[in-house]
Amino acid sequence: MLCAVAVCFSVSAQTDYVETWDPDADGDGLIGVSDLLALLGVFQEEDMDNDGIWDSQDDCVGAYDECGVCNGPGPQILGIDTIIVYYDSLYAEAIDEWWVFEVDADTLLTYLCENPGCMDPIADNYDPYAITNDGSCVYSNGSPVCDFLTATYFDGYIYDLVAIGDQCWFAENLRTEHYANGDAITTNLYNEWNSTTNGAMTVYGDDLGCSHDSPDGNACDPDWSLNEYGRLYNWYAVVDGRGLCPNGWHVPTDEEWTVLTNYLGGMSVAGEKMQATYGWYGGSGSNSSGFSGLPGGYRMNAESMWAGTEGGWWSSSPNSENSAWVRNIFFNTVFRSSFNKAAGISVRCVRD
Repeated sequence: MLCAVAVCFSVSAQTDYVETWDPDADGDGLIGVSDLLALLGVFQEEDMDNDGIWDSQDDCVGAYDECGVCNGPGPQILGIDTIIVYYDSLYAEAIDEWWVFEVDADTLLTYLCENPGCMDPIADNYDPYAITNDGSCVYSNGSPVCDFLTATYFDGYIYDLVAIGDQCWFAENLRTEHYANGDAITTNLYNEWNSTTNGAMTVYGDDLGCSHDSPDGNACDPDWSLNEYGRLYNWYAVVDGRGLCPNGWHVPTDEEWTVLTNYLGGMSVAGEKMQATYGWYGGSGSNSSGFSGLPGGYRMNAESMWAGTEGGWWSSSPNSENSAWVRNIFFNTVFRSSFNKAAGISVRCVRD
């Protein structure tokens, strides 16, 4: 084998050197891999870290540290490994009860490659060692971003609230049948749905057709869809001057949607954090953001479709004369798209 390699490289300028080459380069009395590597090293190929990959082809000449950095220094960020709480107890004979109480706590630290976590000192799960905010802050009494409210009431429904970054969002899809001034929103319209330029609403399945049922098979039941997904609205209802969201709230602009997804790490990763932990074909998300996004589907061409597979939410920003911007979640990914203003799509409200 060594002869074959030597012949292969016989045209090299180093031919004279090869002719005097000792095939047992390491002097161990055997002709092995290390000897072959030494021979090929004459022809400008080396394997300095002895990992069996030529340095010219090796993406790391050396070794990766625990953080995945070639020849890196290893973990450098001080973070929390374990919090240990110590308890003691006292028996109260007079009332025949044990009292258990915390007497001490200890924190074990470690060095990390990176340390995402909650960076808000007010939050229940504040991590003083976090250097990247991952949107995981939890507030048992509500977030200051939402004025410490955990829910709000509007038109017969109570909506959970969630703070994501500096924005306060509805954590469920809108269900209202009335504008903020009390006027009723036109419902369904059936065959007129595609042609109207007035605000209109519907419930998934309450139309002339229904396809792409949800995972549990109930999406075409309007009562179930209303409770699970909320209502679907056309864009004309979104921008109606009477207000689709309650006073002090509004349908987010395209830019406000971008603020949300950027805070969660960008559209390629935000979807999984925004998806509810159930109800999605192809795998649900972690809902680590608290957005609780469900695949409410669409009303398109007088037909309900895609419940269980895809969710979409209007922005108040137009794209063209006949279309407006939407944020969609499909297979754990958020993407920005433009829909016909006549489409029926879910709505979320964000605080003014």
